[in-house]
Amino acid sequence: MEAYEETRPIFQNISPIDHRYSVSEAPLYRALSSWLSEEAAITANVKAEIALALAHLKVRGKLNGRLREALEKAGRDLSPAEVYAEEEKTRHNIRALVNVLKRKVPPELSPLIHLGATSADILDTGLAWRVRGVVRAVLLPELRRLELLLCDFTGREAETPQVGRTHGQHAVPITVGFAMAEYVSRLGKSILEIERLAGQLRGKLAGAVGAYNAASMIVKDPEELERLYLGELDLEPSEHSTQLVEPEYLLRLLLEMNVAFGIIANLADDLRNLQRSEIGELREGFSADQVGSSTMPQKRNPWNSEHVKSLWKAFMPRALSFFMDQISEHQRDLSNSASQRFVADYIAGFSLAVSRMAGVIEGLGVDRERALANLLGGGPAGQGNIPGGILAESAYILLAESGAGDAHEIIRRITITAEKERISFAAALRGEEELLRRIGEKMTELGLISHPGSALSWFERPEQYRGLAVKKAKELAAKYRKLMGGEASPLTP
Repeated sequence: MEAYEETRPIFQNISPIDHRYSVSEAPLYRALSSWLSEEAAITANVKAEIALALAHLKVRGKLNGRLREALEKAGRDLSPAEVYAEEEKTRHNIRALVNVLKRKVPPELSPLIHLGATSADILDTGLAWRVRGVVRAVLLPELRRLELLLCDFTGREAETPQVGRTHGQHAVPITVGFAMAEYVSRLGKSILEIERLAGQLRGKLAGAVGAYNAASMIVKDPEELERLYLGELDLEPSEHSTQLVEPEYLLRLLLEMNVAFGIIANLADDLRNLQRSEIGELREGFSADQVGSSTMPQKRNPWNSEHVKSLWKAFMPRALSFFMDQISEHQRDLSNSASQRFVADYIAGFSLAVSRMAGVIEGLGVDRERALANLLGGGPAGQGNIPGGILAESAYILLAESGAGDAHEIIRRITITAEKERISFAAALRGEEELLRRIGEKMTELGLISHPGSALSWFERPEQYRGLAVKKAKELAAKYRKLMGGEASPLTP
């Protein structure tokens, strides 16, 4: 047994999760470890075995406080090292656990340990209990924290002018808060779905092929025994089982995590691009002692956003394994026995990315002057960009509404003139008196200006053309702040 009680410096561990992140994200790592470590896996399987024994006692009408405490004490006294040492003899992890647990319970309870169960009855049930637990206790609080930070940022910057970008090119004005509201909405829906799917995880006590063969030799109603067993763990039975729980319960949850991971990676890309030197509208927090480059002292790299994207690149492809674990031949094979162990790594990696992104948003700054200057400037000259050119769309729409069938072509020619003469779009409009009159009349009808003669001054302030950006940003921030309901209190395993 001593071989399994060894300790090693964390820097001798192989997985970055167990050395780099156990140091840099210590509180989160400890919270994850309590659900995802090998010790946590064995603890979950022990809880399942004890739940089964309790179910047998309930069916027989013999359960009392003394026997419950005896079973739970045996579970607390069992160590992973003992199970691993026993496995050296049995070459079977669940049989090893059963043998150790039988030695720790009172003799009259020993026959009830693992009675009527196959390994997957314990393993699949224990995994469902653990995954649901880590989602509720660790992942969802981290996701809600990130979502609430996004809501705060969105509300705070709801009216901050910014140029919208499509294909990397200036499009029409929006606001910084509106741009972030995209992620409030996308991530908020995914969080709610993760919460729902975690509650759908299932366990089983249906035996070696799922037909309750063994349990039917013990009780008249095997499904009632299964309900009592899973009830101890606050789980429900899989609707149909082979030797395994239907894999789609876990698969759908993991895939929704991957959806949320992709949303966060998309956000990370947008944030780091907006921190480019030539854009400079956002900036990550940077501590006084932090170093951006080993050779260029002036650098302030958006490394946290890049780190989130890098974690996504490492863990997103794991979804392929999740799909492959969906398939098991006939009533069961062992082709998922190794690959499914890495579900824990995936959940840990995703949680670390969520935490890192929350830190980014918490310290994210906005250079409002630079954002407005980018909007007004129209981008580098000579690339079809002109100051105020982002209002060409509004001019075209208003002119078309006034009855001009070739409105798009008229405005396009004006933008070409502005580009050639290196003047603003508003300056190019100044000589178009009839056009301005028609546009001004439509703007007055819409309440955009008080009288047609002030149309030109409106085109000199492109930041006014922002549609419902402010309204949508504020509404979405308020909606998802309410739906998140604040951060949940962490549960304990």
